[in-house]
Amino acid sequence: MNNISELPYYIKWFILGIIVGVVAGLSALTFYFTLKFMEYLFMVKLIAFKLPLPLGEGGSLNYVLHVERPWLIPVSTALGGLLSGLIVYTWAPEAEGHGTDAAINAFHRLQGRIRRRIPPIKLIASAITIGSGGSAGREGPTAQLSAGIGSLIADLLGLSTEDRRIAVAVGIGAGIGSIFKAPMGGAILAAEVLYKRDMETKVIFPALVASAVGYSIFSSVVGFTPIFGYYTGVFNPLRLPLYAVLGIVDGLMAVLYVKTFYFMHDSFKRWRISNYVKPVIGGLATGLIGLLMPEILGTGYGWVDLAEFNNVNAFTSLILMPPLMILALLPFLKIIATSFTIGSGGSGGVFAPGIVIGAFTGFDAWLLFHYLTPGLTPNPAPFVIVSMLALFGAAAKAPLAVMFMVIEMTGSYQLLPAAMIAVAIAYIVSGDYTIYRAQVPTRRDSPVHADEYSEPLLMEIKISECRLVREPIARADENASMVLNKMLRYRYTALPVIDHEDRFIGVISLYDVGGGKGKVSDYVKPIRYVTPDSTLYDAMSIMSEASITWAPVVNNGKLLGILTMENVNRAYTERLRKIRGVKLSQAPAGS
Repeated sequence: MNNISELPYYIKWFILGIIVGVVAGLSALTFYFTLKFMEYLFMVKLIAFKLPLPLGEGGSLNYVLHVERPWLIPVSTALGGLLSGLIVYTWAPEAEGHGTDAAINAFHRLQGRIRRRIPPIKLIASAITIGSGGSAGREGPTAQLSAGIGSLIADLLGLSTEDRRIAVAVGIGAGIGSIFKAPMGGAILAAEVLYKRDMETKVIFPALVASAVGYSIFSSVVGFTPIFGYYTGVFNPLRLPLYAVLGIVDGLMAVLYVKTFYFMHDSFKRWRISNYVKPVIGGLATGLIGLLMPEILGTGYGWVDLAEFNNVNAFTSLILMPPLMILALLPFLKIIATSFTIGSGGSGGVFAPGIVIGAFTGFDAWLLFHYLTPGLTPNPAPFVIVSMLALFGAAAKAPLAVMFMVIEMTGSYQLLPAAMIAVAIAYIVSGDYTIYRAQVPTRRDSPVHADEYSEPLLMEIKISECRLVREPIARADENASMVLNKMLRYRYTALPVIDHEDRFIGVISLYDVGGGKGKVSDYVKPIRYVTPDSTLYDAMSIMSEASITWAPVVNNGKLLGILTMENVNRAYTERLRKIRGVKLSQAPAGS
């Protein structure tokens, strides 16, 4: 196995795909049963509330909501936030939030490196967050768990940086494909979710292998029934205009989901209180919403099936609100609850909440369509299914992946044309908004593909023409532990170091600090730097040489700031746009 990196691409990634697939399947099972245990402790024993299960996991359409101790719902979610926060912020602050985004960030900016402690911490913290009633999904933790172990496998086998990145991306797709019982969708998602408008083609083949293996392992234990049961309806082309309208609604709801989530996330980040307290507040707020409507608690998969099969009577409120009013409010309350749970620092995924929000949105749209055209829309199932995937396909910028998922999650091809229309329109309407901030627009915008830039143009652009970043920096006399937290917070693998006179003296690396003992000066390493008169090519050379995504800019010994890969790309794009504009203006009329 030491020579695996020397094998031909397809043979190498067939072998590695199987390995990552086994990891993904076992990771999905481990998280699944850990979550079930936490749900038993918090929801069943503490609150005496049994959540509805999806049909693919043995659920029933005859569910009747019953909560013996509803007043303990906020206590449960707040306690879950407390325990999750203690675990995450004590041992791995970067494990907070939704795991898929962290894995995407590792692919683009951290050379595929994920700290070894992240997978187990993410598993436990997420199981507690969701099991206690937090509004979050299980796909994000599974993706980060699989991606983290994929990164470890790459290191153990001595693979290259490029192969480590691919292993991380494959882990994302295989983990999600396993937990959702959607191997094809998971494989395509692995290549698609990294970008807003592009795909990582090298990932597709190993992701197909890994997702198939992971799905087989996971489903062999929990069953092969599609997660939302089998859809047996017949496709009616007369409904296509309605699906187009649904796509518009889903696109707008996707924007609302993203904007609300990051408004809450950024608000909690700016709040000057202990990080340990924030998930408690977020959990408490979620619990208070759950006290009003228990349907927002947990992953919510079971409620999707109840909506799909029009079991309206199952939807009840503890304040005796009419079922139709509950269903009208649920998409918005689920958005708010998810934003509080994960945005406050709780651990969990944003995929499943997006699915549930879309399902409730689809049901509400069906109510309107059924009122206007009762003969054309006899039941809500097709609108619930299409809407849940259209909304998240738009929010995640993964329209192709959800096309496959609609087939795998319903066991039917019948809704594929409807999904194609709705997903495409929702994707367009949602514009540039994405629930995954770590995504970049295209391959050209990723540090991974920096060497694909045009060298002649890079040699022409001066550093003085670019915007520099002033923070974060490290000072030689600071505690290494504080700088370590700063790197994790800003998602940098290294920081420039200055002395007490602001003179540049070198860099400190995340991977050298270890436990973070001592002063920054104990870990400083020398590095080449650029000046304002240097070119982007010089800066890119330093980034490649030091394996970082920025270059220090120094003038007369003083650090002016750092030039990041994002700002290199911005300067390059602006210059290219000017050149193309000149060429266009010089073109002869009628050409």
